Amino acid sequence: MPGRRRCRRVGCRPTFTSFAPTGENVPDSGVVVLSIDEYEAVRLKDLEGFDQSTCAQMMEISQPTFHRLVITARRKVADALTNGKTIHIEGGHYRL
Repeated sequence: MPGRRRCRRVGCRPTFTSFAPTGENVPDSGVVVLSIDEYEAVRLKDLEGFDQSTCAQMMEISQPTFHRLVITARRKVADALTNGKTIHIEGGHYRL
């Protein structure tokens, strides 16, 4: 039986919550939903450059949980970039 799901701490809500491909002949390939906690994980790790343990401490979650968040977020972003999908940032289990 899985453990109790903890709220993930995020620094702030994202300013921009939707990103879509532009240009000629852009297919309507679909939408990828990136949760706010996934967004925060990628922001801390890839943009701010913190190591995994520091990021996990900042979000008040375990390192394995943080690692899973980063992996799923990166996979979603890669899917959107590769297949021309729109990215929406919304939802998730978080607190400010």
